[in-house]
Amino acid sequence: MPVKIVRKNPMQVPSPVGKYSHVTIIPKDATMYAFSGQIGIGQDDQLPQGFEEQITNTFNNIETILAAEELDASHVVKANIWATEEIDWAYFDQQWKAMFGDSYPSMTVAYVTALGLPDIKIEIDLWAAK
Repeated sequence: MPVKIVRKNPMQVPSPVGKYSHVTIIPKDATMYAFSGQIGIGQDDQLPQGFEEQITNTFNNIETILAAEELDASHVVKANIWATEEIDWAYFDQQWKAMFGDSYPSMTVAYVTALGLPDIKIEIDLWAAK
């Protein structure tokens, strides 16, 4: 029987300010997956300078790494988003919605001064369950 991940936003807390769920419930019989942060390196092993291109590549890399474990976006239970510059939410949300539809995982966003390499502008790490 497939594991049923539940996402919800309790009425007792303010509505999410973005496209995420306040609570994601993972059943006890699920297998958990922790993924290292994915960055905007392209299939050509190059890191583009543009922030939007790094965002696009990051989402492509997320889809690829999930597929490598026979998972998809519906299995993602938590995303941590780290950015070194202000995110263009209109652009980001297009990518986010394309990946998750209307069933959003829990999310944390942080702006930081630097990531693992000087030219990385965004990194997203994930937790998934199946």
